[in-house]
This record gives sequence, C-alpha cells and structure tokens, in this order.
Amino acid sequence: MGEFRMPSMGADMEAATLVEWTVEPGDRVQRGDIIAEIETEKGNIDVEVFEDGVVEEILVEPGEKLPVGMLLARIRGEEDEEEPPEAAPSAEDGEGPARAAEPAPSTAPPHEKSPTAPPRRHVRASPLARRVAADLGVDLSQVTGSGPQGAIQRIDVERAAQEQAPGEAPTFPEKAPSEEPPRGEAPTEKASAEEAPEEGATAEEAEVPYPERMRQAIAKAMARSNSEIPHYYLETPISMQRALQWLESENEERSVKERLLPVVLLFRAVIRALDDVPALNGYWRNDRHEPQEAIHLGVAVSLRQGGLVIPSIRNADQKTLDELMTALDDLITRARSGRLRSSELIESTITVTNLGDLGVETVHGMIYPPQVALVGFGKITERPWAEDGMLGVRPVVTATLAGDHRATDGRQGAKFLDAINDHLQAPESL
Repeated sequence: MGEFRMPSMGADMEAATLVEWTVEPGDRVQRGDIIAEIETEKGNIDVEVFEDGVVEEILVEPGEKLPVGMLLARIRGEEDEEEPPEAAPSAEDGEGPARAAEPAPSTAPPHEKSPTAPPRRHVRASPLARRVAADLGVDLSQVTGSGPQGAIQRIDVERAAQEQAPGEAPTFPEKAPSEEPPRGEAPTEKASAEEAPEEGATAEEAEVPYPERMRQAIAKAMARSNSEIPHYYLETPISMQRALQWLESENEERSVKERLLPVVLLFRAVIRALDDVPALNGYWRNDRHEPQEAIHLGVAVSLRQGGLVIPSIRNADQKTLDELMTALDDLITRARSGRLRSSELIESTITVTNLGDLGVETVHGMIYPPQVALVGFGKITERPWAEDGMLGVRPVVTATLAGDHRATDGRQGAKFLDAINDHLQAPESL
C-alpha cells in the first residue's frame, strides 16, 4: 500500500493548503498524473503521484493547511491487487452442491469512469472561498476569480451569490470562517474600498496579499541560505564571439519559431561543464555532500505579479539544444501562468539565473538550499578583448559562480567556470 504525503516544495516550506483533489477513491493513476493541487507561499502547484495504482482512500479534505510529510491519501499498488477467487465447482462436476446462478463478472476495469462523464473543470479557489461557497450554495465552476492567476476569492463568491438571487441580499454566516495566516506572518489591511464586500456582508479577516507572501517565502529561504551556507564567489569574462557566430549561421536555416536564443547555449555549456566537475551538481543534506547523477537544471523565473520561482528542466543533460529551447519556453510560460508541477520544484540539482535581458552585466546570487551551487550570467556586451597579441572588441558575458564551501572549494569552482568557457568556444559541440 503506497502513501501519498504532503510534498515539500523547498527547504523553506513547512506547510501548504490542500486546494483540490483531481481524483476520487477508486480512480486508477499512473506515475506523473496530477492528483491534487496545493497552495503555497509561492503560488498554487499541481502535485504528481510517483507510483502506479488505484486511489484506495482519501484522508484529508480540501481547505486544510497541512504540514509537510502529512499523510493525505493511500494508493493501492498493482502488486497489492488481490487475485480473484477461483470459481466454485458446479453441480455438474459432482464436486459440490449446486449454486444459484450469479451474474457474470464485469470485464471493465474496477472503478473505471463512464466515458460519457463530463470532464472535471479545474477550479482554482482559496480555501476560504470554498468554505463560503459551501455555506452559500454557490457553484465555484460558474464563478470568475479576481485573485492571483485567476484564483477565486471570497468576494467573488459573495458577488456570485447575489447574482444568483437578484434583489435578495445573501445571508452570510454571523462569523465568517477565516484562514490562519502562515507562521510568522501577520494579516494585512484590505487592499481598497472597491474590494470590500457588498453592503450587508460581514467583514472578512484580511489575508496577506499574494506578492507579500511570495516575498516572505523568498526572504525565509534566502535568510537560511545566508546563515547556513558558507558561500564563496567566483567570476570570469567569457568571449561569446564564436558562439554567436555559430548561432547566427545556425538560425539562418531555421524558421522564426525554431530559432535558438543565446541563453540556451549558456545553459547547455553549464550542463556540459557539470560533466567535467560533477561535484557542483547535487545537495548538502544531513551534514554531508550528496552529488547527483541526473542534472535537473533549476531556472530562476521572475513572475509578473512579483517574486520568482525556481522550477527545473528535468534531465536537462539528456536534451539536445532544440529540446532544451522548447523545454525552457514551456517552463517559463507555465511558471508565469501558475501551472507548475511539484516535481519541477523539488528536484533542481543546480540553479542558473540570467539577468542579461534586464541590462545587468554581473550577477552574484545566493544558493538555494539544499543545492550547493548557483550560476549567474549577465548581459552580453561589447568589450575590449586581447587574444593572440591582438586587441579588438568582442561580445563578452560575465559568468559567476556561488559555491557552497562545505561541498566544494574555489579550485573546483574555477575548473567549472573554465569548463563553461571551453564549451562556449566550441559551440558546434554543444
């Protein structure tokens, strides 16, 4: 019997709110299927299951804030399936009394849903909104959300309730249910008078706005990084002339949609350099260094509503340049639309941040625990460059490394940056 527990989306996460189940007891699931949605300080996350089987029992209802590691459901694996009992001998065989006729067993898989059943709509709503909707009899699937990423908030439910019964004021509970703010966070004032409930509605305990919760989560993670990780920093300028010339030639034969961006060459060079210096790919956990074979490249993505997330391109070392470009586009799009998967947030083995598009020339980042390294790239700029006794002007990018001194040292870090440079000087081999 498998156990499905509240996953951790990062070293700074202590708890999360279960927003919605997308499965029911009896549903068959496969590894990688989305079975739940949770709400964290950094947004709503689709949670995957990591085994095949049948949902045996759901133990927690949506709307509850639960600690990391808490048991949420039980999943019966295929090996746990009971063998069907052998048919009893019939009277004609003379080996037992005659049995009453029984209906033939169904050949359909157990608990299989009817193919004509309407698809379930994925509803994004806060736990408070769900509780108020239940009290007022409002169908959330018919409500338009005004919160972050289209999430339904309590005020949306109240307005929908009034629209369902025009001319009648909705009856609200004497005391509205409230959500307990995350540990260490204080409730804030309401944003504006326009967002207040209609006249006749009771006052709601204000929730911490999403951007502020995001900043608090980032602050918690970075405070831990700064206090626990002994950082060392290295930087080096890298000529991008050969890489950009190769890229221009390569893109001439491609359509606009298929063209590669310089950033994908930088990311690919990082991946190749990790083959040369694998110690930087891994974690520091339980007071020991744990290098990882698979390379799950974490990408720092800024969000339009503020803050950032670090989802990963899983098994990035197995992808070609084209596959890496496609994966990067997809990851950024889903991160900014709030449709990330749990596995993309918990498996990064190293993080890369690129602020070149904002004009920054040098990036000194902080390691996201439990990782042991972070690579930064700035803007590609024209700079004086001397090579083979000749002085000229070349496109140059500054690469930086933040390393965990418990896991590696400056010598290994220098080899890593040198390896990035070597690979960018031979772009055709990337």
